[in-house]
Amino acid sequence: MRIGIIGAGQLGRMLALAGYPLGLRFTFLDPSADACGTQVGDSIVGAYDDPQQLQALANCVDVISFEFENVPVDTLTNIAKRKPLFPPVNALATSQDRLLEKNLFRTLGIATPEFKAVDSLTDLHAAVSSLGLPGILKTRRLGYDGRGQYRLRTVKDIEAAWQALGGVPLIYEAFVPFTREVSMIGVRSSKGETAFYPLTENTHQNGVLHLSSAPFKNTTLQTQAERYLKKLFKQFNYVGVLTVEFFVLGGQLIANEMAPRVHNSGHWTIEGSETSQFENHLRAICGLPLGSTALRGHVAMLNFVGHIPTSNAALQQNGVHFHDYGKQARAGRKLGHATVVAGTPKARDLAVKKMLKLLPKTKSKATS
Repeated sequence: MRIGIIGAGQLGRMLALAGYPLGLRFTFLDPSADACGTQVGDSIVGAYDDPQQLQALANCVDVISFEFENVPVDTLTNIAKRKPLFPPVNALATSQDRLLEKNLFRTLGIATPEFKAVDSLTDLHAAVSSLGLPGILKTRRLGYDGRGQYRLRTVKDIEAAWQALGGVPLIYEAFVPFTREVSMIGVRSSKGETAFYPLTENTHQNGVLHLSSAPFKNTTLQTQAERYLKKLFKQFNYVGVLTVEFFVLGGQLIANEMAPRVHNSGHWTIEGSETSQFENHLRAICGLPLGSTALRGHVAMLNFVGHIPTSNAALQQNGVHFHDYGKQARAGRKLGHATVVAGTPKARDLAVKKMLKLLPKTKSKATS
């Protein structure tokens, strides 16, 4: 069976690496001839909205998926008429617009930050007056890894925020004084089977995921997160991996955003779980039985952004698994990650501290 992946970045690369032991083969569509996914699969070079190249992809594969959210929806709608495509296009369309996403969460009874649509400077003043400060102004579309966001702390920030982001549809969100950020990764197969990974605790630097640790043990929140994902599965008749990022506030989950794809905060599942998110995504879209999501220990994943240590330095520690994506280094670019699997939380955290010493020192901060 051959899988078509739109996008050939590190997520596509990891999907292919997970699929080869299952006898699956891969063809990528990506504008870049040297994208890192092309190391492990065939490649079609072309724009994501190029009808000829998309048809070429559809002609040579059995099922199609995608590795990031910013694929044109019209493109996928057309290609989904020719070949099975998962996750479903309606889930992608909703995730691409923060206002649509937040409204859906509210409709399904999933708590969110307070928010207002903003289409003018007058709207922004009204939103700040209604929801207060601090808050975050975000582009409704095309924002990820901290891009397209501006934090407002005082009234003086309103004009600057509008100058920075104005001119496109926006959303203003009240700041959530959260205690933690967590994510839930779930998967639903084309046959309706579901599975869920343990909640993962996440920290960020400059809006980019820095460190993930699992499991975040809280039975009440785990149950709540699974219930929320089940609602989304039903809403979209979902197939594949779905990730929802949450704030933890006062013993409850506040939904930040969803990603209809495999997710950076689940990279730890490659070595840390019986079945990785990547393998389970492939099982789901191919109609295969889902694999166990049980943990193999206490796990952490450390992103390498802008700088990657040598494999020799990283692998001197027991329990460390090193991933180099084969990318050219540049500031802000995800170059690889390391996963730590240990028998106890203490041993895991000690290994993480040693790994952190291999990276340039920067301050962690939350994305919102």
